Amino acid sequence: MTHIRTLLIGTALTAFATTAAVAQTTQMPQTAQPAVGAGTQAQVQTQIQTPGADVAPAAPAAQGVQPVTPAPARLTASGSTDPLVQKREANAKANAEYRASKKASKAELKAQQKAARSEYKEEVRDASINRKADKQAANNEMKMNMQGQAGEQADGEVKH
Repeated sequence: MTHIRTLLIGTALTAFATTAAVAQTTQMPQTAQPAVGAGTQAQVQTQIQTPGADVAPAAPAAQGVQPVTPAPARLTASGSTDPLVQKREANAKANAEYRASKKASKAELKAQQKAARSEYKEEVRDASINRKADKQAANNEMKMNMQGQAGEQADGEVKH
């Protein structure tokens, strides 16, 4: 029973150390230093540094040795060698390109339809104006003919 408890505690401490290592990439820096002692127990020492707090320098720094700072972690994933992952990424890229071209085509189609609609409306407006002008001209001509016939009838001459 004691052996199982020791294994569980060691596993929990290892998980805690891993979580602390991942937490180093966040805004608040933390240092996790797991040290495996004799047997299966692990000891984890964490130190949280906050900006502006007075922190005593570490022992190596007091001796004139600069503490080793880890290189900044790159959060970009490198290309996977798994063909299924590569296929999935290629499909995602192709789908994104397709969606972008579809969106551009749709915008272009809408612009063309809008231009055609405005051109059609302008043609209808011009046709309406021409129809009114033709109707007015026909009315004026009819009035002139009527006045001409009325004038001829008044003069006594009737032309058929």
